[in-house]
Amino acid sequence: AERGVSRFVELGPDGVLCALAQRSVDEAVFAPVLRRDRDEAETALAALGRLWTAGGDVDWTSVLPGGRRVELPTYAFQRERYWPGAGSAVPGDLGAAGMEPVEHPLLGAAITVAGDGAVLMTGRLSLATHSWLADHVILGQVVVPGTALVEMVWAAGGRIGCSVVRELVLRAPLVLPERGAVQVQVSVGAADEGERPVEVYARPEGGDDASWVCHAAGVLSADAVAEGVDLAVWPPQGAVAVPLEGFYDALEEGGYGYGPVFQGLRAAWRDGERVFAEVALPEEAVAEAGGFGVHPALLDAALHVNGLKAADGQGTRLPFAWTGVRLHAAGASMLRVALTPVGDGVEIQTADATGAPVASVQSLVMREVDAGQLATGGGRSTRDSLFAVDWVPLVSAGEAADTSDWVVIGDGAIGDTEVLTAGRFESLVAVVRGGVAPPVVVLPVVERWAGDAGLVHEVAGSVL
Repeated sequence: AERGVSRFVELGPDGVLCALAQRSVDEAVFAPVLRRDRDEAETALAALGRLWTAGGDVDWTSVLPGGRRVELPTYAFQRERYWPGAGSAVPGDLGAAGMEPVEHPLLGAAITVAGDGAVLMTGRLSLATHSWLADHVILGQVVVPGTALVEMVWAAGGRIGCSVVRELVLRAPLVLPERGAVQVQVSVGAADEGERPVEVYARPEGGDDASWVCHAAGVLSADAVAEGVDLAVWPPQGAVAVPLEGFYDALEEGGYGYGPVFQGLRAAWRDGERVFAEVALPEEAVAEAGGFGVHPALLDAALHVNGLKAADGQGTRLPFAWTGVRLHAAGASMLRVALTPVGDGVEIQTADATGAPVASVQSLVMREVDAGQLATGGGRSTRDSLFAVDWVPLVSAGEAADTSDWVVIGDGAIGDTEVLTAGRFESLVAVVRGGVAPPVVVLPVVERWAGDAGLVHEVAGSVL
C-alpha cells in the first residue's frame, strides 16, 4: 500500500489474507480467487469482475473466448412509455365537439362564440403534464407564475388580433394541487372600440360550476406595437456588476422556492436605480421555448432582478398589476433585461442575445402575499372553507312578543365616549345577582360615531 498498490489478489484456498489485510488498509480492493465452500469458477469470475470495476486490466477475450460486447441495459428512469399515464390527457376529435385545437403548451382548445365574436380558450394544468411548474414554489405552495397567466392571455389575444395586454390584474394566486389537475379558461369578450375584456378562470378538475375562481382580469387592445428598447450594447456602459453568490438562497429564505427551471438569473449590473441582467432557461427547457411567446419561467426570471433592489424586510411579493405588456418576438431562450422604477412599479424591457426587443412591460406592480392567501387561493371556492359569513335577522323591540322581562341599564342618556359608567355597571351586576337573570338586558349606546373608526373601536371596547 505504501508503494501505491490499491488492488490486491489472493491466490490461495480461501480469503483469509484478504480478511486480515482489510483491517490494515483503507480504500483498497481485495479479491480472493477461491473461497471455501463456494464454486471455483463462479468465485474466480467474481474476483475478476471486482478488479475490472475497480479499474483493473482484465483480458476478457481470454476469459470468455466466445463472448461479444453488448450494450448495457438502460436504467429504470431511461425507459420509454407508450401507454397513457394516469391523469394524462388523451386527445380527441375537438372538431366533432365544435372546438378548434390550439397548439400551445398551456392551452388546448378554443371556441368562438356566435354573435359577438367572443372567444373562449381552455386548458388543463397539472404537475404530471407540466412538471416544470413544480419549480415555482411560493411559501410552500406550488403556484402557477403570473407570467404563465400573461402567456395565456397573450395567446388568446393573438388569436383575435389584440396582441397588447393593456391591463391585467391578478386577483388570486392559482395554486396547483399535488395530485390531480386544474381546468383553465381564458375568456375574451366582445370588441368595444378596439378593446376586449379578458378574464382567466380556473377550478379543480371535476369541480362544479360554483368552483370557478377568477384569477386574473384585464383588457386586451389592438394598439400598434410600440418599439422596444435596443439593448445591443451589452453590458450597458457605466453599469457596475452585481455579485450573485447566494442570491437564490436568500430568495428561498424570503419564501421563494425556485427550482432549477426558474433559477435563470445569470448576471446582473446596476446603474443608479436601473438594474440590468441576463436570464436564460436551463438546457432541458430550451426545447420548449419555441412553443411560447416567452417561456413563463424565463419571463419570471426577468422579474427576479427586482429582488436586487428590494428593500430589506420586504415580504414575499407576487406580480399584481400588469400594464402595457407587449410581445415583440417569440421563442427566446435567453433575455437581456432592463428594469427601471416607475411610480409604484417597475418598467421591464427585454431583448434577445443580439439586442433585438422580445417583450416589454410598461409597468408591473407587485403585491405582498402570505401563506393564508395561498392556502385558499388554489382554485377553491369559498364553500370549501370551514368558515362562512351568515347574516341573522335582528328582532327589534317593536317585534318582540313580550317586553315585560326586559331590563334597561341606565336612563339611556349616554355621552359620546362614556358608555358604561360605574353606576350603570353596578346596576347590571345587581340585576344579575338579584336572582334569575332576565331574558334581555338592554344597554343603550349613542350612535354618534359614524365615520370615525377609532371611536367605534373605543365604544365597542368599553361595551365589552
